Parts: sequence; C-alpha cells; structure tokens
Amino acid sequence: MKKMIFLFLLLAGWGTFADAQIKIGNRTLNTKKLVKAATDVASAVTLTDQDIAAMSRESVKWMDEHNPVSAPESAYSQRLAKLTENLGEVEGLKLNYKVYEVVDINAFACGDGSIRVFSALMDIMTDDELIAIIGHEIGHVVHTDVKDAMKNAYLTSAAANAAGATGGIVEKLSDSQLGSVVKAFTGARFSQKQENEADDYAFDFCVKNGFDPYGMCNALTKLVEISQGAKASKIQQMFSSHPDSEKRASRMKEKADAYSK
Repeated sequence: MKKMIFLFLLLAGWGTFADAQIKIGNRTLNTKKLVKAATDVASAVTLTDQDIAAMSRESVKWMDEHNPVSAPESAYSQRLAKLTENLGEVEGLKLNYKVYEVVDINAFACGDGSIRVFSALMDIMTDDELIAIIGHEIGHVVHTDVKDAMKNAYLTSAAANAAGATGGIVEKLSDSQLGSVVKAFTGARFSQKQENEADDYAFDFCVKNGFDPYGMCNALTKLVEISQGAKASKIQQMFSSHPDSEKRASRMKEKADAYSK
C-alpha cells in the first residue's frame, strides 16, 4: 500500500492564520475587509456555502486522483458499501464513500458529502467501530467544522499566492493551486469542544442506525492503545496535540453505559 500524500488528522486540534494582503490575479485584496480580527479568519472569509461546496468537490476530486482509490469490487469497497448501504443521506446531504488503500490509519469527510476511509483503519476496526468513526467525521461536517476549516485553508493558500477570494466568488484553481489548498486543509486542527461534539454526534449516529452504542468508545480506546504500542509510528500524529483522548473514550463509555441501562 502507498502512503497518502496528505494525512487528515482525525483527532487533532485547531489553528489560525492572518496576513495583510491576498493577491488575486493582478489585484490585491486587503484581508482587513474579510476578517473581524487576525484570530478570527475562518468565520469571516466571504466565501458562500456554494463556494465551499464547489471547493470541497474539487479538493476531493484532486485527492481521489492523487491517491490509490480501492476498486469497487475489492474487499474493502464491498465491506464499506455493505455497511453504508442505508446511509446515503444525512440531514439533506447526499453522501458518497470511497476507500483509499494507504497505510495511514484515518478517515475524513468533506463538505460536499464525500467520505473517505483508509484501508489501514478498516484493517483494525470492527464494523461498529468503523461506523462510529464515519459518524464522527460526518459530525464535523454537520457542525460546519469542515466548512470553517476549508475557509481557513483557502485563505491560507491565498496568502501564499495560491488562490484568492473576493465577492464570494471562488477563482478557478490550477492543479498546483488546488493541491496547495488541500495541503493547508490537511493542517487544520479541531478544538477539544469540536471533537467532543463530533463524538456525541457519532454516538447518536450509531444508535439511530442500529449500531453498537459503544462503537465510538471502543474505537477511541483502540486508537489510544495502538498509539502506545508497536504501531505507534503510524498514528502518533493523531494524538500529538491531543492529551485528552483517553478522557474522550471514558466520556463515550459513560454515555453508552447510561443508554444501555
């Protein structure tokens, strides 16, 4: 298996970015008109939901073209298709699923409804745990965490002369520029609050769809255990800035215990 070009951090934290100007073709845009403050870039970029959806589609297309996508007839794709056969839409958002055959243990969701699961993650997770992780990623989309991360990634890349935004219109991105946006997006880090909310969404997602309520707890516990073992090098980045992963697992166990009584 190949290593994915850019690793999405399922359980990371969140960062910010600010700069004085953004170049758009032959024009220069003052970011002061786009931001409330230097530390509040993501919420103030004048990108519409349609812009973000379009950028998400282009970003996923770029990633699909630059990573080994599992064939529909493969065991990985067949397993994922069976698990998600009744999970084609969430809150009006149509979902599509693919597997990347890479050695990184991870998964991610984009604002356009694209769910990408890594084969190495499937190798170590049960069906219930895998669905919980998928639910967690969908939670980030539903709570607009992913949309805000994409906004920030776009602005960051724009400040590096990769792209720009003005009047709510996304400029046409070249392949290299889109790659720069994807690279910035992969560096996005979610806060502890955002992760907890995504965990709660995953719990409800499992219960609603008839999967084990302990799925999220077990998945987190397994990832923590692996991060401390022989395979730590493959997922240690997931926990490098997240000292409360064990607390999250414990919180999910308490929630499942209460539900199961």
